[in-house]
Amino acid sequence: MVKKGRIFAFFLIVLAFAVLISTTVMSITKETKLGLDLQGGFEVLYEVTPIDDTEITEQTLSATVTALNQRVNVIGVSEPVIQIEGDDRIRVQLAGVEDQETARQLLATEAELTFRDVDDNILLDGSDLQQNGAAGQFDQTNRPIVTLKLKDAERFAEVTRDLSQRPIGENVLVIWLDFEEGDSYAEEANSAEPKFLSAANVSEVINSQDVQISGNFTPDETKHISEILNAGSLPVKLDEMFSNSVGASLGEKSMVQTVYAGLIGIALIFVFMLFYYRLPGFIAVVTLSVYTYLVIVILNLMNAVMTLPGIAALVLGVGMAVDANIITYERIREELRSGKSTMSAFKAGTRRSLSTILDSNLTTILAASVMFYFGTSAVRGFSIVLIVSILTSFLTAVLGSRLLLGMWVSSKFLNKRPGWFGVKERDIDEL
Repeated sequence: MVKKGRIFAFFLIVLAFAVLISTTVMSITKETKLGLDLQGGFEVLYEVTPIDDTEITEQTLSATVTALNQRVNVIGVSEPVIQIEGDDRIRVQLAGVEDQETARQLLATEAELTFRDVDDNILLDGSDLQQNGAAGQFDQTNRPIVTLKLKDAERFAEVTRDLSQRPIGENVLVIWLDFEEGDSYAEEANSAEPKFLSAANVSEVINSQDVQISGNFTPDETKHISEILNAGSLPVKLDEMFSNSVGASLGEKSMVQTVYAGLIGIALIFVFMLFYYRLPGFIAVVTLSVYTYLVIVILNLMNAVMTLPGIAALVLGVGMAVDANIITYERIREELRSGKSTMSAFKAGTRRSLSTILDSNLTTILAASVMFYFGTSAVRGFSIVLIVSILTSFLTAVLGSRLLLGMWVSSKFLNKRPGWFGVKERDIDEL
């Protein structure tokens, strides 16, 4: 006697998943964060070198990453990827950046602000500035200027008092950005485009926290200078080793092509499973759909950024899930051909296929773990998505498929119906 309740429960479960996926998949995919290869942006690999004779340590690299994150916040980029690679390299990936050249300058500029005299002696530096105390503004004559706010007015009064007592020509407060060894005020003062930001004569004591930097600035330049100063100076020097730029239109085109290719591949897999395995194939289509949905949800919860290698790993995970289904179904079909009953074939096939599936999944996870440990950012992204895909496919393709197929088998509807498994009666051996 057929137990119709189990068949009804099967369709109820399938319907529940169909409703869940159809009503939430659009909002979930919109929340998926895309990498620069899918929405445009740029990637830079920097070699970290010390400014002085200090050694590059893990703490130095971490401090540099923190400073770069502050600068990225100034740009307004959401979800930047800044990673330490090796002992002296940092990779920066910024997706969705339109003005890539300005962003590159903002990242690599050391932003070491110094106040010096005409003999290039340091009087004040960036540590004397208040946090986020720089701003691009206009003076009373509507000229673009940079305003600074110092921490200690008395300290600035001491500096200006000393300068005001020097002879004319020597009472100059020179403001530098990224003063380098070999730079000199005496040489730059006669240059048409001096390296220093400004040089002002000081004739009286200035007891104030507010400082104005004026020069031949454009509004964009004052904004850029203030943003660099607010982001803070870097503890090291960054030398660009590699850069990769992807336009927004090219990234969108890559995404569309990749998604279409993935959908076509998955659709072909679905057609094959339905045609060759019949009812188990339909169950595989259901579990694979749930698998794809769950992987996207899990990656969103992990705040992962989807890239082209990530999509490739997702599609590869579909192949791994299909492989698990095929191994199980082929084992069941072999048991049916040997003349066993549907229930016996189901139990023996699922039991014997489990060790093979576990072995293949574990070896793939091991390979992905090695790729994550030794690989760069793109390889690591691929390996993370692959590991998540394999673990999820084990839940859906192995446990989920067996649960759903077990409902049909235990309902006894499939007794003496080997055709529902794609097995012809003439291929079944007599017991």
